[in-house]
Amino acid sequence: MELNAVLLLVDLQNDFCPGGALQIPEGDRVIGPVNRLLRWAVTSGLPVLATRDWHPSMTGHFTKFGGIWPVHCVQGTPGAAFHPGLLLPEGAVVLSKGTDPERDGYSAFEAATADGRVLRELLDGIGAHRLYIAGLATDYCVRTTVLEALREGFSVTVLTDAVAGVDRTPGASARALAEVERGGARLMTVDDLLREERGHEEIAPSG
Repeated sequence: MELNAVLLLVDLQNDFCPGGALQIPEGDRVIGPVNRLLRWAVTSGLPVLATRDWHPSMTGHFTKFGGIWPVHCVQGTPGAAFHPGLLLPEGAVVLSKGTDPERDGYSAFEAATADGRVLRELLDGIGAHRLYIAGLATDYCVRTTVLEALREGFSVTVLTDAVAGVDRTPGASARALAEVERGGARLMTVDDLLREERGHEEIAPSG
C-alpha cells in the first residue's frame, strides 16, 4: 500500500439501494466488498472519507423543480442515512454534498464536513496523492468524482465490484468505467487489490 492514500466512499445511502427512492438495481451488493475494503483500510491505517447526498427538500436536482431525479436523500430522512450494513469505522470523516439547491452536487469535490472543510482541503491536510474509490452511482457521482480527482492530479483506483450504476441509458455504467480508465484511473476488483497488497507486504524488507 502506498503511503498518503485514502479510501473514499461515495453515497452508500439507503435511497440508492433496493427499496429506496432512487434505487440502483442490486445497489446493496457493493456493501460486502466495501466492508472488506474498510477492514483493509483500518488495518493499513488508511483514512476513510465517506460522502453522502444531503439535499434540501426543494432543489433543482429533483424533477418537481426542473431536474431529472425523483426526490431522494433529503437531509435528515431515513433515505439519506448510510446503508445499515455499512461498517464505517470510528473516525471516518463524513462529507455532505448536494446541499446547494442550484447545483446537482455529483462530485465529492463539492462535498464538505459539518464544519465546512471541503474534500480538497482534507486531502491536502492528509498529504494524500492516491484515492481508492468505491460507491454509488458508477455513471454519475462516482464517474464525476473520479474525473475531477484525475484533473486535480490524484492517482485513482476504482474498485469495480464495489461500485454500481443507475444505467438510465443501457450500458452507461460500463461506458463510465471505460471513460475513467482512458482518463488514467486504474480499475481493479477488491480481491485483486487485497492480493496485490499482500504481495507487497511479503516482499517488503524487514526492520
